[in-house]
Amino acid sequence: MERMLGRVLVVVPTYNERENLPLIVRRLREAVPEAHLLIADDDSPDGTGAIADKLASDDELVHVMHRPGGKQGLGSAYIAGFRWGLAEGFGVLVEMDADGSHPPETLPALLKALDRGADLAIGSRWVPGGKVVNWPASRQFLSRGANMYSRLALGLPVRDATAGFRAYRASTLEKIGLDDVESQGYCFQVDLTLRTARHGLRIKEVPITFVERAVGASKMSRAIILEALWRVTVWGVAGLPARVRRRLGRRR
Repeated sequence: MERMLGRVLVVVPTYNERENLPLIVRRLREAVPEAHLLIADDDSPDGTGAIADKLASDDELVHVMHRPGGKQGLGSAYIAGFRWGLAEGFGVLVEMDADGSHPPETLPALLKALDRGADLAIGSRWVPGGKVVNWPASRQFLSRGANMYSRLALGLPVRDATAGFRAYRASTLEKIGLDDVESQGYCFQVDLTLRTARHGLRIKEVPITFVERAVGASKMSRAIILEALWRVTVWGVAGLPARVRRRLGRRR
């Protein structure tokens, strides 16, 4: 797999994940032993950075990026990790949370999707075979509703555009561009999905079982939800003329 795709780098942003990090690193190293891991820590006050340094000292495939200044946002951490990985010549860049909600055991399936021609492979909760565990009905409704709105407003051929467990070919990130990405949280995932689709690149959804974190606090907030709603609406309005032209062209 590595020979076909190039080296794999899994970017894991952390903020106060000292209890979850050692377990997720172990599971990842067992699931895909040849993959490298970059822990991007936002100066966690609970000492996550020191634990990351210890893990890196024990394993040459584990790397640490310390981001001073406190919590800077998920999107910012991923962009920094992607840029580091591209500069180091990795062929595949993976997004994965540190809290265990994204099963590392499913990463081989994402990599296989890239190996079979996908430019972006998404670990999807909302395709046949995908599911969530330990989420209340209200949270499922919010996620399904956000994805339906994104799909309709943006014309995305994806059922889980907000998913945060995904694998990109390096060439995909280079084509879609990262310099002007400002979105965070759910919106960051939708942003990069939209860029990938608008470049005509192939997106493949792979079913996963998403398990709600057992330790620590969720990073979800009202501000993240409102940002996603606002940005998706703006993108949808801006892209409407192009979608109308494409549909009229197909009818001729």
